[in-house]
Amino acid sequence: MNFKRFTYFFLAFISLSFLFNCAKRGMPTGGDLDTIPPAFINALPENYSTKFKAEEIRIKFDEYIKLKDPQRQIIVSPPMDPKPELYPMGSASENVRIKITDTLQENTTYTINFGNSIVDNNEGNPLPFFKYVFSTGAYVDSLMVKGSIKDAYQPKTDEFISVMLYEIDSTFNDSVVFNKMPTYISYTQDTLNTFSVENMKEGKYKMVAILDKNQNYKFDPRSDKIGFVDSLITLPTNKNIQISIFKEVLDFQIQRPKQISKQHLIFGYRGNPEETQIELISEKPADFDYKIIKDREKDTLHYWFKPYKEVDSLLFKVTHQKYTDTVYTKIRDMKKDSLEITPLTKGSFDVDKDFKITANLPLVKLDSSYITIINQDSIAIPFQYQFEEFENTYALNFEKEQKQIFNIKLLPGAITDFYEHTNDTLNFKIKTPDFADLGVLNMTITNLKSYPVIAQLTNNKGEVYKEVIHQENEGNVLNFKYINPGKYLLRIIYDENNNGAWDTGNYLQKTQPEEIIYYPKEIEIRANWDVMETFKLN
Repeated sequence: MNFKRFTYFFLAFISLSFLFNCAKRGMPTGGDLDTIPPAFINALPENYSTKFKAEEIRIKFDEYIKLKDPQRQIIVSPPMDPKPELYPMGSASENVRIKITDTLQENTTYTINFGNSIVDNNEGNPLPFFKYVFSTGAYVDSLMVKGSIKDAYQPKTDEFISVMLYEIDSTFNDSVVFNKMPTYISYTQDTLNTFSVENMKEGKYKMVAILDKNQNYKFDPRSDKIGFVDSLITLPTNKNIQISIFKEVLDFQIQRPKQISKQHLIFGYRGNPEETQIELISEKPADFDYKIIKDREKDTLHYWFKPYKEVDSLLFKVTHQKYTDTVYTKIRDMKKDSLEITPLTKGSFDVDKDFKITANLPLVKLDSSYITIINQDSIAIPFQYQFEEFENTYALNFEKEQKQIFNIKLLPGAITDFYEHTNDTLNFKIKTPDFADLGVLNMTITNLKSYPVIAQLTNNKGEVYKEVIHQENEGNVLNFKYINPGKYLLRIIYDENNNGAWDTGNYLQKTQPEEIIYYPKEIEIRANWDVMETFKLN
Protein backbone atom coordinates (compact mmCIF):
# COMPACT_ATOMS: atom_id res chain seq x y z
CA MET A 1 0.00 0.00 0.00
CA ASN A 2 1.46 3.41 -1.01
CA PHE A 3 1.56 6.38 1.32
CA LYS A 4 -1.35 8.25 -0.35
CA ARG A 5 -3.70 5.26 -0.09
CA PHE A 6 -2.72 4.68 3.55
CA THR A 7 -3.36 8.33 4.33
CA TYR A 8 -6.77 8.16 2.64
CA PHE A 9 -7.92 5.13 4.62
CA PHE A 10 -6.57 6.55 7.87
CA LEU A 11 -8.45 9.84 7.46
CA ALA A 12 -11.63 7.99 6.47
CA PHE A 13 -11.42 5.82 9.62
CA ILE A 14 -10.95 8.88 11.84
CA SER A 15 -13.93 10.65 10.22
CA LEU A 16 -16.25 7.65 10.65
CA SER A 17 -15.22 7.20 14.28
CA PHE A 18 -15.90 10.88 14.95
CA LEU A 19 -19.33 10.70 13.32
CA PHE A 20 -20.22 7.50 15.20
CA ASN A 21 -19.27 8.98 18.57
CA CYS A 22 -21.13 12.19 17.85
CA ALA A 23 -24.21 10.22 16.84
CA LYS A 24 -23.96 8.06 19.93
CA ARG A 25 -23.77 11.05 22.24
CA GLY A 26 -26.81 12.56 20.54
CA MET A 27 -29.16 9.51 20.95
CA PRO A 28 -32.42 10.39 22.80
CA THR A 29 -32.74 8.91 26.36
CA GLY A 30 -36.44 9.50 26.89
CA GLY A 31 -35.96 12.31 29.39
CA ASP A 32 -36.36 12.33 33.17
CA LEU A 33 -39.00 10.15 34.75
CA ASP A 34 -42.24 12.03 35.43
CA THR A 35 -42.80 12.25 39.20
CA ILE A 36 -45.22 15.20 39.25
CA PRO A 37 -48.81 14.34 40.21
CA PRO A 38 -51.80 15.70 38.30
CA ALA A 39 -52.83 19.25 39.20
CA PHE A 40 -56.41 20.44 39.79
CA ILE A 41 -57.54 23.07 37.25
CA ASN A 42 -61.17 23.82 38.05
CA ALA A 43 -64.53 22.30 38.88
CA LEU A 44 -68.12 22.83 37.84
CA PRO A 45 -69.83 23.67 40.17
CA GLU A 46 -66.85 25.23 41.93
CA ASN A 47 -65.20 23.47 44.85
CA TYR A 48 -66.68 24.57 48.21
CA SER A 49 -69.92 25.69 46.53
CA THR A 50 -72.92 26.56 48.68
CA LYS A 51 -76.65 26.15 47.95
CA PHE A 52 -75.65 23.19 45.81
CA LYS A 53 -78.37 21.73 43.53
CA ALA A 54 -76.41 20.15 40.67
CA GLU A 55 -76.92 16.54 39.58
CA GLU A 56 -73.43 16.21 38.08
CA ILE A 57 -69.96 17.47 39.05
CA ARG A 58 -67.03 17.87 36.65
CA ILE A 59 -63.49 18.21 37.97
CA LYS A 60 -60.71 19.06 35.47
CA PHE A 61 -56.99 18.29 35.78
CA ASP A 62 -53.93 19.38 33.80
CA GLU A 63 -53.34 15.94 32.27
CA TYR A 64 -55.04 12.64 31.59
CA ILE A 65 -55.82 10.78 34.82
CA LYS A 66 -57.27 7.45 35.94
CA LEU A 67 -59.12 6.41 39.09
CA LYS A 68 -57.19 3.70 40.97
CA ASP A 69 -59.09 1.46 43.41
CA PRO A 70 -61.99 3.93 43.65
CA GLN A 71 -64.27 1.60 45.63
CA ARG A 72 -61.91 1.68 48.61
CA GLN A 73 -60.15 5.00 48.18
CA ILE A 74 -63.04 7.39 47.52
CA ILE A 75 -65.14 8.37 50.53
CA VAL A 76 -68.37 10.33 50.39
CA SER A 77 -69.33 11.89 53.72
CA PRO A 78 -72.15 11.86 54.68
CA PRO A 79 -72.62 8.61 52.68
CA MET A 80 -75.03 8.66 49.74
CA ASP A 81 -77.40 5.78 49.05
CA PRO A 82 -77.24 4.90 46.24
CA LYS A 83 -73.57 5.81 45.87
CA PRO A 84 -72.71 8.42 43.23
CA GLU A 85 -71.56 7.22 39.81
CA LEU A 86 -67.92 8.02 39.02
CA TYR A 87 -66.19 8.40 35.64
CA PRO A 88 -63.74 7.53 34.16
CA MET A 89 -63.77 3.87 35.26
CA GLY A 90 -61.00 1.89 33.57
CA SER A 91 -60.10 4.58 31.05
CA ALA A 92 -58.21 7.88 31.04
CA SER A 93 -59.63 11.40 30.86
CA GLU A 94 -58.80 14.97 31.83
CA ASN A 95 -62.06 15.14 33.78
CA VAL A 96 -63.61 13.30 36.69
CA ARG A 97 -67.41 13.20 36.43
CA ILE A 98 -69.56 12.54 39.47
CA LYS A 99 -73.23 11.79 38.86
CA ILE A 100 -75.37 12.19 41.99
CA THR A 101 -78.27 9.72 42.15
CA ASP A 102 -79.25 10.21 45.82
CA THR A 103 -81.56 12.91 47.18
CA LEU A 104 -79.28 15.26 49.10
CA GLN A 105 -80.07 16.38 52.64
CA GLU A 106 -80.90 20.03 53.26
CA ASN A 107 -78.35 22.35 54.93
CA THR A 108 -75.67 19.67 54.84
CA THR A 109 -71.98 19.83 53.92
CA TYR A 110 -70.78 16.94 51.73
CA THR A 111 -67.16 15.90 51.25
CA ILE A 112 -65.93 13.65 48.46
CA ASN A 113 -62.42 12.60 49.48
CA PHE A 114 -60.52 10.86 46.69
CA GLY A 115 -57.74 9.44 48.89
CA ASN A 116 -54.91 8.35 46.56
CA SER A 117 -57.23 7.26 43.76
CA ILE A 118 -56.41 10.08 41.29
CA VAL A 119 -53.25 9.08 39.38
CA ASP A 120 -51.76 10.31 36.12
CA ASN A 121 -52.26 8.04 33.12
CA ASN A 122 -48.59 7.38 32.26
CA GLU A 123 -46.59 7.00 35.48
CA GLY A 124 -49.37 6.50 38.03
CA ASN A 125 -48.30 9.44 40.23
CA PRO A 126 -51.06 10.00 42.81
CA LEU A 127 -52.62 13.31 43.78
CA PRO A 128 -52.92 12.63 47.53
CA PHE A 129 -56.16 13.28 49.39
CA PHE A 130 -57.77 15.66 46.93
CA LYS A 131 -61.31 16.45 48.05
CA TYR A 132 -64.34 18.12 46.58
CA VAL A 133 -66.62 19.87 49.09
CA PHE A 134 -70.06 21.40 48.69
CA SER A 135 -72.97 22.45 50.86
CA THR A 136 -76.70 22.33 50.22
CA GLY A 137 -77.03 25.16 52.73
CA ALA A 138 -75.76 28.73 52.91
CA TYR A 139 -72.30 27.87 54.32
CA VAL A 140 -69.73 25.08 54.45
CA ASP A 141 -69.24 23.34 57.82
CA SER A 142 -65.61 23.43 58.94
CA LEU A 143 -65.24 21.44 62.18
CA MET A 144 -63.15 18.28 62.34
CA VAL A 145 -62.07 15.42 64.59
CA LYS A 146 -58.88 13.40 64.24
CA GLY A 147 -57.14 10.45 65.86
CA SER A 148 -55.70 7.00 65.25
CA ILE A 149 -56.78 3.36 65.15
CA LYS A 150 -55.00 0.24 66.36
CA ASP A 151 -55.87 -3.44 66.43
CA ALA A 152 -56.60 -4.54 69.99
CA TYR A 153 -55.02 -7.99 69.51
CA GLN A 154 -52.71 -8.08 66.48
CA PRO A 155 -49.46 -6.08 66.26
CA LYS A 156 -50.35 -4.84 62.76
CA THR A 157 -53.57 -2.96 62.05
CA ASP A 158 -55.56 -3.50 58.86
CA GLU A 159 -55.69 -0.78 56.23
CA PHE A 160 -58.78 1.24 55.31
CA ILE A 161 -60.55 1.20 58.67
CA SER A 162 -63.82 3.12 58.40
CA VAL A 163 -64.33 5.85 61.02
CA MET A 164 -68.04 6.59 61.43
CA LEU A 165 -69.87 9.23 63.43
CA TYR A 166 -73.60 9.18 64.19
CA GLU A 167 -75.36 12.39 65.22
CA ILE A 168 -77.10 12.19 68.58
CA ASP A 169 -80.73 13.10 67.97
CA SER A 170 -84.15 11.85 69.02
CA THR A 171 -83.86 8.75 66.80
CA PHE A 172 -80.40 7.66 68.01
CA ASN A 173 -79.79 4.33 69.75
CA ASP A 174 -76.80 2.03 69.91
CA SER A 175 -78.16 -0.29 67.22
CA VAL A 176 -77.68 2.37 64.49
CA VAL A 177 -74.33 0.73 63.60
CA PHE A 178 -76.25 -2.33 62.36
CA ASN A 179 -78.95 -0.68 60.28
CA LYS A 180 -78.33 3.01 59.61
CA MET A 181 -75.92 5.02 57.49
CA PRO A 182 -73.48 7.17 59.52
CA THR A 183 -73.74 10.95 59.55
CA TYR A 184 -70.04 11.30 58.67
CA ILE A 185 -67.42 8.84 57.52
CA SER A 186 -63.68 8.73 56.85
CA TYR A 187 -60.89 6.15 56.48
CA THR A 188 -57.48 5.67 58.03
CA GLN A 189 -55.01 7.33 55.69
CA ASP A 190 -51.49 5.96 56.21
CA THR A 191 -49.30 3.29 57.77
CA LEU A 192 -49.70 5.01 61.15
CA ASN A 193 -53.47 4.41 60.86
CA THR A 194 -54.36 8.03 61.51
CA PHE A 195 -57.65 9.58 60.42
CA SER A 196 -59.41 12.91 60.19
CA VAL A 197 -63.10 13.57 59.65
CA GLU A 198 -63.59 17.05 58.25
CA ASN A 199 -66.31 19.55 57.31
CA MET A 200 -68.53 18.56 60.20
CA LYS A 201 -71.09 20.64 62.01
CA GLU A 202 -71.32 21.38 65.72
CA GLY A 203 -73.06 18.75 67.83
CA LYS A 204 -72.73 15.48 69.74
CA TYR A 205 -71.78 12.23 68.03
CA LYS A 206 -71.23 8.55 68.67
CA MET A 207 -67.92 7.48 67.11
CA VAL A 208 -67.07 3.93 66.00
CA ALA A 209 -64.36 2.40 63.83
CA ILE A 210 -65.19 -0.62 61.65
CA LEU A 211 -63.17 -2.88 59.40
CA ASP A 212 -66.05 -2.86 56.92
CA LYS A 213 -65.46 -6.03 54.88
CA ASN A 214 -68.76 -5.65 52.97
CA GLN A 215 -68.25 -1.91 52.39
CA ASN A 216 -71.89 -1.26 53.22
CA TYR A 217 -71.31 1.27 56.06
CA LYS A 218 -72.85 -1.16 58.58
CA PHE A 219 -71.46 -3.46 61.27
CA ASP A 220 -71.65 -7.19 60.57
CA PRO A 221 -70.26 -9.05 63.61
CA ARG A 222 -69.71 -12.21 61.53
CA SER A 223 -67.04 -10.56 59.36
CA ASP A 224 -66.18 -7.10 60.71
CA LYS A 225 -64.02 -5.78 63.52
CA ILE A 226 -65.32 -2.85 65.54
CA GLY A 227 -64.02 -0.29 68.02
CA PHE A 228 -65.81 2.53 69.80
CA VAL A 229 -65.27 5.59 71.96
CA ASP A 230 -66.80 5.15 75.42
CA SER A 231 -68.12 8.70 75.68
CA LEU A 232 -69.87 10.89 73.14
CA ILE A 233 -67.80 13.23 70.96
CA THR A 234 -68.79 16.88 71.32
CA LEU A 235 -67.74 19.22 68.49
CA PRO A 236 -65.78 21.44 68.42
CA THR A 237 -62.98 19.46 70.11
CA ASN A 238 -59.19 19.44 70.15
CA LYS A 239 -58.92 15.87 71.47
CA ASN A 240 -56.88 13.28 69.57
CA ILE A 241 -59.10 10.20 69.61
CA GLN A 242 -57.62 6.71 69.90
CA ILE A 243 -59.74 3.63 69.14
CA SER A 244 -58.91 -0.07 69.45
CA ILE A 245 -60.75 -2.37 67.04
CA PHE A 246 -61.54 -5.97 67.92
CA LYS A 247 -63.42 -9.03 66.69
CA GLU A 248 -66.41 -9.81 68.87
CA VAL A 249 -67.24 -13.30 70.05
CA LEU A 250 -70.45 -14.04 68.20
CA ASP A 251 -73.66 -14.69 70.10
CA PHE A 252 -74.04 -18.40 70.63
CA GLN A 253 -76.06 -20.31 68.06
CA ILE A 254 -76.37 -24.05 67.43
CA GLN A 255 -76.80 -25.82 64.11
CA ARG A 256 -78.87 -28.87 63.29
CA PRO A 257 -76.91 -31.99 64.31
CA LYS A 258 -75.53 -34.58 61.91
CA GLN A 259 -75.04 -38.29 62.56
CA ILE A 260 -71.43 -39.47 62.13
CA SER A 261 -71.64 -43.05 63.40
CA LYS A 262 -74.11 -45.25 65.27
CA GLN A 263 -73.95 -43.35 68.58
CA HIS A 264 -72.12 -40.21 67.52
CA LEU A 265 -73.63 -36.85 66.49
CA ILE A 266 -71.96 -33.51 65.80
CA PHE A 267 -73.44 -30.05 66.49
CA GLY A 268 -71.93 -27.11 64.65
CA TYR A 269 -72.01 -23.85 66.57
CA ARG A 270 -70.86 -20.26 66.57
CA GLY A 271 -69.80 -18.23 69.59
CA ASN A 272 -68.41 -19.55 72.88
CA PRO A 273 -69.41 -23.20 73.52
CA GLU A 274 -68.56 -23.20 77.24
CA GLU A 275 -71.49 -24.20 79.50
CA THR A 276 -73.58 -25.48 76.59
CA GLN A 277 -76.28 -27.94 77.64
CA ILE A 278 -77.72 -30.44 75.12
CA GLU A 279 -80.76 -32.32 76.47
CA LEU A 280 -82.42 -35.17 74.59
CA ILE A 281 -86.18 -34.56 74.86
CA SER A 282 -87.23 -37.52 72.74
CA GLU A 283 -88.30 -40.62 74.64
CA LYS A 284 -85.20 -42.29 76.08
CA PRO A 285 -84.37 -45.29 78.26
CA ALA A 286 -83.91 -44.85 82.02
CA ASP A 287 -80.18 -45.59 81.81
CA PHE A 288 -79.57 -43.09 79.00
CA ASP A 289 -76.23 -41.25 79.25
CA TYR A 290 -74.18 -38.93 77.04
CA LYS A 291 -70.88 -37.05 76.73
CA ILE A 292 -70.12 -33.73 75.00
CA ILE A 293 -66.58 -33.02 73.70
CA LYS A 294 -65.31 -29.89 71.95
CA ASP A 295 -63.54 -30.46 68.63
CA ARG A 296 -59.88 -29.42 68.70
CA GLU A 297 -59.95 -27.61 65.34
CA LYS A 298 -63.52 -26.89 64.22
CA ASP A 299 -66.47 -25.06 65.79
CA THR A 300 -68.12 -28.40 66.50
CA LEU A 301 -69.43 -30.22 69.56
CA HIS A 302 -69.25 -34.03 69.51
CA TYR A 303 -72.19 -35.78 71.19
CA TRP A 304 -71.94 -39.45 72.13
CA PHE A 305 -74.83 -41.31 73.71
CA LYS A 306 -75.80 -44.75 75.04
CA PRO A 307 -77.62 -47.06 74.93
CA TYR A 308 -78.70 -47.10 71.29
CA LYS A 309 -82.41 -47.31 70.58
CA GLU A 310 -84.03 -47.91 67.20
CA VAL A 311 -85.72 -44.59 66.34
CA ASP A 312 -86.29 -42.53 63.20
CA SER A 313 -85.15 -39.21 64.71
CA LEU A 314 -83.98 -37.52 67.87
CA LEU A 315 -85.10 -34.13 69.23
CA PHE A 316 -82.81 -32.00 71.42
CA LYS A 317 -83.14 -28.90 73.55
CA VAL A 318 -79.98 -26.74 73.51
CA THR A 319 -79.42 -24.06 76.15
CA HIS A 320 -76.53 -21.63 76.58
CA GLN A 321 -76.97 -18.80 79.10
CA LYS A 322 -80.04 -16.93 77.72
CA TYR A 323 -80.06 -18.90 74.44
CA THR A 324 -82.55 -21.76 73.91
CA ASP A 325 -83.33 -23.72 70.77
CA THR A 326 -84.69 -27.11 69.73
CA VAL A 327 -83.07 -29.12 66.94
CA TYR A 328 -83.55 -32.62 65.58
CA THR A 329 -81.82 -35.10 63.34
CA LYS A 330 -82.78 -38.29 61.57
CA ILE A 331 -81.09 -41.48 62.79
CA ARG A 332 -79.77 -44.30 60.62
CA ASP A 333 -78.30 -47.65 61.50
CA MET A 334 -74.55 -47.08 61.10
CA LYS A 335 -71.32 -48.71 62.25
CA LYS A 336 -70.03 -48.15 65.78
CA ASP A 337 -66.74 -46.39 66.47
CA SER A 338 -63.82 -48.38 67.88
CA LEU A 339 -61.37 -46.81 70.34
CA GLU A 340 -58.30 -45.14 68.85
CA ILE A 341 -55.85 -43.41 71.20
CA THR A 342 -53.55 -40.74 69.75
CA PRO A 343 -50.60 -38.89 71.30
CA LEU A 344 -50.76 -35.11 70.96
CA THR A 345 -47.06 -34.97 71.85
CA LYS A 346 -44.69 -36.54 69.33
CA GLY A 347 -40.93 -36.67 68.72
CA SER A 348 -38.90 -33.90 70.35
CA PHE A 349 -41.11 -31.88 72.67
CA ASP A 350 -41.06 -28.75 74.79
CA VAL A 351 -39.92 -29.54 78.32
CA ASP A 352 -42.29 -26.86 79.64
CA LYS A 353 -45.27 -28.88 78.45
CA ASP A 354 -46.91 -32.14 79.45
CA PHE A 355 -47.19 -35.31 77.41
CA LYS A 356 -50.81 -35.49 76.21
CA ILE A 357 -53.00 -38.19 74.71
CA THR A 358 -56.51 -38.02 73.31
CA ALA A 359 -58.95 -40.38 71.59
CA ASN A 360 -61.72 -40.51 69.03
CA LEU A 361 -64.21 -41.54 71.77
CA PRO A 362 -64.90 -39.87 75.13
CA LEU A 363 -62.41 -40.95 77.77
CA VAL A 364 -63.64 -41.59 81.32
CA LYS A 365 -60.89 -43.38 83.25
CA LEU A 366 -57.10 -43.67 83.51
CA ASP A 367 -55.45 -46.32 85.67
CA SER A 368 -51.91 -45.08 86.39
CA SER A 369 -50.80 -48.53 87.61
CA TYR A 370 -50.95 -49.69 83.97
CA ILE A 371 -48.68 -46.89 82.75
CA THR A 372 -44.90 -46.70 82.96
CA ILE A 373 -42.51 -43.96 81.89
CA ILE A 374 -38.93 -45.19 81.45
CA ASN A 375 -35.95 -42.97 80.67
CA GLN A 376 -32.97 -44.05 78.57
CA ASP A 377 -31.22 -45.36 81.69
CA SER A 378 -34.13 -47.79 82.19
CA ILE A 379 -35.27 -45.95 85.30
CA ALA A 380 -39.00 -45.59 85.94
CA ILE A 381 -40.06 -41.96 86.25
CA PRO A 382 -42.91 -41.00 88.62
CA PHE A 383 -45.68 -38.96 87.08
CA GLN A 384 -48.97 -37.24 87.80
CA TYR A 385 -51.92 -36.90 85.45
CA GLN A 386 -54.74 -34.48 84.81
CA PHE A 387 -57.94 -34.98 82.82
CA GLU A 388 -59.40 -32.21 80.65
CA GLU A 389 -62.92 -33.52 80.04
CA PHE A 390 -64.21 -30.93 77.56
CA GLU A 391 -60.99 -31.32 75.53
CA ASN A 392 -60.94 -35.12 76.01
CA THR A 393 -57.24 -35.25 76.90
CA TYR A 394 -55.08 -36.80 79.60
CA ALA A 395 -51.90 -34.88 80.44
CA LEU A 396 -48.97 -36.75 82.03
CA ASN A 397 -46.58 -34.55 83.99
CA PHE A 398 -43.12 -35.78 84.94
CA GLU A 399 -39.58 -34.50 85.53
CA LYS A 400 -37.65 -33.93 82.30
CA GLU A 401 -33.94 -33.56 81.65
CA GLN A 402 -32.08 -32.59 78.52
CA LYS A 403 -31.05 -35.10 75.85
CA GLN A 404 -33.26 -37.81 77.27
CA ILE A 405 -35.38 -40.42 75.51
CA PHE A 406 -38.55 -41.47 77.32
CA ASN A 407 -40.54 -44.60 76.56
CA ILE A 408 -44.17 -44.36 77.65
CA LYS A 409 -46.01 -47.67 77.81
CA LEU A 410 -49.74 -48.15 78.34
CA LEU A 411 -50.73 -51.73 79.16
CA PRO A 412 -54.21 -53.03 78.31
CA GLY A 413 -56.74 -51.45 80.67
CA ALA A 414 -54.82 -48.22 81.23
CA ILE A 415 -57.49 -46.19 79.42
CA THR A 416 -61.26 -46.76 79.47
CA ASP A 417 -63.71 -44.94 77.22
CA PHE A 418 -67.37 -44.03 77.57
CA TYR A 419 -68.47 -47.36 76.06
CA GLU A 420 -66.18 -49.35 78.38
CA HIS A 421 -63.66 -50.15 75.66
CA THR A 422 -60.06 -50.35 76.82
CA ASN A 423 -56.80 -49.89 75.02
CA ASP A 424 -54.43 -52.48 73.62
CA THR A 425 -50.75 -52.23 74.54
CA LEU A 426 -49.43 -48.84 73.41
CA ASN A 427 -45.84 -47.59 73.23
CA PHE A 428 -44.83 -43.98 72.66
CA LYS A 429 -41.30 -42.63 72.39
CA ILE A 430 -40.42 -38.97 72.93
CA LYS A 431 -37.17 -37.10 73.49
CA THR A 432 -36.01 -33.82 75.00
CA PRO A 433 -33.60 -31.47 73.21
CA ASP A 434 -30.11 -30.44 74.22
CA PHE A 435 -30.57 -27.30 76.32
CA ALA A 436 -27.48 -25.83 74.62
CA ASP A 437 -29.55 -25.72 71.41
CA LEU A 438 -32.13 -23.48 73.11
CA GLY A 439 -32.14 -19.90 74.41
CA VAL A 440 -33.45 -17.91 77.37
CA LEU A 441 -35.24 -14.54 77.54
CA ASN A 442 -35.17 -12.44 80.70
CA MET A 443 -37.43 -9.42 80.23
CA THR A 444 -37.36 -6.72 82.90
CA ILE A 445 -40.67 -4.89 82.80
CA THR A 446 -41.48 -1.67 84.64
CA ASN A 447 -44.50 0.56 85.23
CA LEU A 448 -47.14 -2.15 85.05
CA LYS A 449 -50.41 -0.51 86.07
CA SER A 450 -52.22 -3.65 87.32
CA TYR A 451 -51.81 -7.36 87.96
CA PRO A 452 -51.95 -10.12 86.93
CA VAL A 453 -50.55 -9.82 83.41
CA ILE A 454 -50.20 -12.50 80.76
CA ALA A 455 -46.88 -12.35 78.89
CA GLN A 456 -46.81 -14.19 75.57
CA LEU A 457 -44.05 -14.92 73.08
CA THR A 458 -45.57 -15.20 69.61
CA ASN A 459 -44.52 -15.58 66.01
CA ASN A 460 -45.19 -12.79 63.50
CA LYS A 461 -48.71 -14.18 62.91
CA GLY A 462 -49.62 -13.74 66.57
CA GLU A 463 -49.63 -17.48 67.32
CA VAL A 464 -48.61 -18.13 70.94
CA TYR A 465 -45.36 -20.07 71.43
CA LYS A 466 -44.81 -19.60 75.18
CA GLU A 467 -46.79 -17.92 77.93
CA VAL A 468 -46.31 -16.93 81.56
CA ILE A 469 -48.83 -15.41 83.98
CA HIS A 470 -47.10 -12.83 86.17
CA GLN A 471 -48.34 -11.79 89.62
CA GLU A 472 -47.43 -8.67 91.61
CA ASN A 473 -45.36 -10.57 94.20
CA GLU A 474 -43.10 -12.13 91.54
CA GLY A 475 -40.83 -9.13 90.98
CA ASN A 476 -40.40 -7.38 87.66
CA VAL A 477 -38.51 -9.97 85.57
CA LEU A 478 -40.35 -12.25 83.15
CA ASN A 479 -38.39 -15.42 82.49
CA PHE A 480 -38.88 -17.57 79.38
CA LYS A 481 -36.76 -20.74 79.25
CA TYR A 482 -36.05 -23.41 76.63
CA ILE A 483 -36.81 -21.26 73.59
CA ASN A 484 -36.15 -22.54 70.09
CA PRO A 485 -33.85 -20.17 68.15
CA GLY A 486 -35.80 -17.70 66.07
CA LYS A 487 -37.46 -14.29 66.04
CA TYR A 488 -40.38 -13.54 68.33
CA LEU A 489 -42.79 -10.83 69.41
CA LEU A 490 -43.66 -10.18 73.05
CA ARG A 491 -47.05 -8.93 74.17
CA ILE A 492 -48.30 -8.02 77.63
CA ILE A 493 -52.01 -8.57 78.39
CA TYR A 494 -53.65 -6.86 81.34
CA ASP A 495 -55.81 -9.72 82.62
CA GLU A 496 -58.47 -7.55 84.26
CA ASN A 497 -60.85 -10.38 85.20
CA ASN A 498 -58.03 -12.75 86.25
CA ASN A 499 -59.21 -15.65 84.07
CA GLY A 500 -55.84 -16.41 82.46
CA ALA A 501 -56.93 -15.44 78.94
CA TRP A 502 -57.35 -12.36 76.76
CA ASP A 503 -60.97 -11.17 76.55
CA THR A 504 -62.27 -9.27 73.57
CA GLY A 505 -64.83 -6.46 73.74
CA ASN A 506 -68.51 -6.18 72.93
CA TYR A 507 -70.11 -3.12 71.36
CA LEU A 508 -73.67 -3.46 72.66
CA GLN A 509 -72.49 -4.42 76.14
CA LYS A 510 -70.15 -1.39 76.09
CA THR A 511 -67.11 -3.44 77.11
CA GLN A 512 -63.67 -2.68 75.73
CA PRO A 513 -61.17 -5.47 75.03
CA GLU A 514 -58.49 -6.13 77.61
CA GLU A 515 -55.46 -3.97 76.86
CA ILE A 516 -52.48 -5.47 75.05
CA ILE A 517 -49.07 -3.77 74.76
CA TYR A 518 -46.45 -5.09 72.34
CA TYR A 519 -42.72 -4.85 72.95
CA PRO A 520 -41.67 -2.35 70.25
CA LYS A 521 -39.11 -4.55 68.47
CA GLU A 522 -38.63 -8.12 67.34
CA ILE A 523 -36.66 -10.31 69.77
CA GLU A 524 -34.05 -12.67 68.32
CA ILE A 525 -33.27 -15.79 70.34
CA ARG A 526 -30.06 -17.72 69.63
CA ALA A 527 -28.92 -21.14 70.77
CA ASN A 528 -27.20 -21.20 74.19
CA TRP A 529 -27.80 -17.46 74.70
CA ASP A 530 -29.46 -15.57 77.54
CA VAL A 531 -31.16 -12.49 76.11
CA MET A 532 -31.64 -9.58 78.54
CA GLU A 533 -34.17 -6.87 77.60
CA THR A 534 -35.98 -4.06 79.41
CA PHE A 535 -39.56 -3.05 78.63
CA LYS A 536 -40.46 0.32 80.17
CA LEU A 537 -44.18 0.98 79.85
CA ASN A 538 -45.61 4.49 79.73
